[in-house]
Amino acid sequence: MKSIKYIIILAVAIAFQFSYSQGCEGPGEGDGIKIFGFIQPQYEYAITGMNKEHTPDLDQSGFFFNRARLGVMGNIPYDFSYYFIMEYAPAAGFGICDAYVSYDRYKPFLTAAVGQFKAPFGAEQMQGCHKLYTIDRSDVVNELAGPIRDMGFMLSGSTGEKIKISEGVKDVFTYQLALMNGEGRDVMGDDYEFHSLSDNLKTYVARLTFSPSKYFTLGGSYKTGKFTPDSPTATEDDSRTRLGFDAAVKYKKFILQGEYISGTDNGSYTTGGGCGGAVSVVDGSTERSGYYLTALYRIKDKFEPVFKYESYGIDKLNDVAVDNSHALRWTAGFNYHFNEWTRLQVNYQYNTKEAKYLPTQAYQDVLQIQLQAIIK
Repeated sequence: MKSIKYIIILAVAIAFQFSYSQGCEGPGEGDGIKIFGFIQPQYEYAITGMNKEHTPDLDQSGFFFNRARLGVMGNIPYDFSYYFIMEYAPAAGFGICDAYVSYDRYKPFLTAAVGQFKAPFGAEQMQGCHKLYTIDRSDVVNELAGPIRDMGFMLSGSTGEKIKISEGVKDVFTYQLALMNGEGRDVMGDDYEFHSLSDNLKTYVARLTFSPSKYFTLGGSYKTGKFTPDSPTATEDDSRTRLGFDAAVKYKKFILQGEYISGTDNGSYTTGGGCGGAVSVVDGSTERSGYYLTALYRIKDKFEPVFKYESYGIDKLNDVAVDNSHALRWTAGFNYHFNEWTRLQVNYQYNTKEAKYLPTQAYQDVLQIQLQAIIK
């Protein structure tokens, strides 16, 4: 209902009038309400053609908000904290992005949180949208790691300073364990209404990282869940399993990050869902996989060339192997940091695939330009 949407917008706006800006970090010390967020106006030019021949009449371009977020966070006496942020984005519409309450008495070793938050799977998915190295997340992350946000309960923590292997590393091990609905985030629309829960099936998500030095981090993620099938003739629940491995090297101003994810779906499977996007359900079983590799280097604290290569596709469909199915994407561009709050990103995506294009097949490359401002 529109009235619900307007009431929430007004309530959040009033709260902001009585708060003060402290940036996009954690709530820190003290009990005050802190405002944070960011806006990402963007321009895209999609270059389209048939059989790799440019067809100007099919090109599209436009300006839009990739994301616009505004939220509040803070501490509650004693040992609790809260985090609440609303979002408007073309892919996700308008709704709650994150909203959860945490119990922090035993930080950094143990924190418990309940509400809506990111599913703790993968390296790139766990990066904040305003800290991504490229404008878009990788296809394999959007398709297999998601839905990015979900409702549930999570335990997380780290070894803090209890374990020391090398100088400058205080969190040698970190962990996250979550029990979630598996259905994705709540999104408000004009036809928004509350729905009762239909089953007791849940999704289990786990992530562990190991940092033997301040230059190198290894990560592993696992997700599994069962779902009530959409098909009325199904004889058993749908199931989804995800496995991911990632590594990152950070040396001075150079960063190299890579990640591999595989997924198995039985009964039916979903496509989409990344960054709050729409999820589509397809009947059948499938095995999919993909990976990406990103490299960037900061020059004089301002200019940051970036390069990414990624591959994603179907390996098996209904237990039948699929050849030459992976889509390939090369992304080249740069990030320019005007200051710690404002960043310009320019990316060019060259999209191709393993198999040759047929004469009637379309392709699309994309030029993206985004200006980001963090609300402090």
